Amino acid sequence: MPEHRPLPIWAGRGAALLGIVLVAFTLRQAVAAISPILSDIRADIPISNIGVGLLGTLPPILFAVSGFIAPQVARRIGLDGGILLALVLMTAGHITRAIAPGFAILLVGSIVAFAGTGIGNVLLPSIVRRYFPDRVALLTAVYACIVGVSTAVPAALAAPIAEQGGWRFSLGVWSATSVVALVPWIIILARERRLRLPDAVAVESRPAALVKRLWRSRVALSITVLFSTSTICTYAAFAWLPEILGDVAGSTPTEAGVLLAVTGIVSVPGALIAPLLVERMRTVGWLIAAGVASFAFGYLGLLFAPATSTLLWVLLIGSGSILFPVSLVLINVRTRTQGGTVALSGFAQGIAYALGALGPLIVGLLHDVTGGWTLPLLFLLAVALVATIPAITLARPVFVEDELDR
Repeated sequence: MPEHRPLPIWAGRGAALLGIVLVAFTLRQAVAAISPILSDIRADIPISNIGVGLLGTLPPILFAVSGFIAPQVARRIGLDGGILLALVLMTAGHITRAIAPGFAILLVGSIVAFAGTGIGNVLLPSIVRRYFPDRVALLTAVYACIVGVSTAVPAALAAPIAEQGGWRFSLGVWSATSVVALVPWIIILARERRLRLPDAVAVESRPAALVKRLWRSRVALSITVLFSTSTICTYAAFAWLPEILGDVAGSTPTEAGVLLAVTGIVSVPGALIAPLLVERMRTVGWLIAAGVASFAFGYLGLLFAPATSTLLWVLLIGSGSILFPVSLVLINVRTRTQGGTVALSGFAQGIAYALGALGPLIVGLLHDVTGGWTLPLLFLLAVALVATIPAITLARPVFVEDELDR
């Protein structure tokens, strides 16, 4: 499929388009579906506060582990087979959590579901490149927006569904979406087998070789730093922003919850526009700098004038999450091959989600040590400013494979 000549988006790849959309819609359901009904679950299953904390820490940990496993999965069973495996794991995880008789099985189900989600996270950029090399930015924008929707929908519907059908039905119902998402990928794999079409990554050993050498690529390290900045700041906001707003800005719990939702809402336009801008801008450094500035001014506002323009500071912090879709599209546009995309996606996301898991813990530790939010906010400000390095190093359009070949 020629990369220089855009084809109609449905030209011979309608199943892949539908499959990408449906996979994107499943990628945050396991994470978002449990916290709104945790009190209902604890009424039936004894779960300690440590257990609750473990459930909250599992997603970034499993996403990080999956970042290093997914390239091996793609090499052994192909991209399409890897996506199919991710959806099967998500389905099994949802069902296992729904029938869990105790916390141990609930934990196992969550691990399985998050592992499937992590594999899907890593392989989806490569799937976009494989089927839509002529529309990478557009499809990345679409699926980044849908991932945001897949966070909001379970969070909004989990409690009402639990009220009507119980918490087990509320957890299990999301298995239906992953089952539906399986259909186009089964069709694609059946067609490949019938026509004897090879899955390019399944027969290519380059991803495994590249992963071991990516530490030597300035582009790979820069994208990883950028992705890590976005992940740390985002997970810290999910974990601590409501409490920060309550303490420094005097927000009520309801107001703080609404303001946290605002950070998610304001990120949607950025997720739609940023990938298209990356493709069209002469240098992506200015776009990265804009995201860094948004995070930085948001944190500075909470430090020096938290109560005067609270909504503005929250909007700025939410706008900083533009770094996430920028990172996703850079994984595709700064690699030349599908194998390179798989390797870089696993490398960047594996490290970024591992650091993302540490971010909220460090913020909480700094708060406990100092008894205030000044040092935690300064820490987040420093994390955001680190991304000025990728803004400089990624300004020139250099490819990972070219660096490693040199």
